[in-house]
Amino acid sequence: MIFRRLLTTAAMTAAALSGFSLPATPAEAGTPAVVSVHAPAAAPCTSKWRAVKRVAVRRPGPYDGPVATMNSPVHHHLSRGQVVRSCIVAVGRTQSGPAYRACGKDGSLWRIVPGGQVPQTCLKRA
Repeated sequence: MIFRRLLTTAAMTAAALSGFSLPATPAEAGTPAVVSVHAPAAAPCTSKWRAVKRVAVRRPGPYDGPVATMNSPVHHHLSRGQVVRSCIVAVGRTQSGPAYRACGKDGSLWRIVPGGQVPQTCLKRA
């Protein structure tokens, strides 16, 4: 309520300084009385990734936490060249070094794809 009053006061002050007059209430102006200060809705995910070879999509097990490990259960596989959408990355670091060695590289970033998580080293930007 206070924020709305500040906005109205600021608008009236700006209008008075510029020589214009504003209606006394938002209802007189024909606009809704409630002003939304929320951010606009986010755009849908459009980031596409291509599998460089056949790779397992893993789901974190009950003891893994939110990030999968190489011992997590396999949900399904991505075949080589299959394109998936992924806009979110899970970071799974360990104290002794990289979290996994997959597709010939070490890494700790897991791409969240439909059905689970895939090591980012096994994906290439499509």
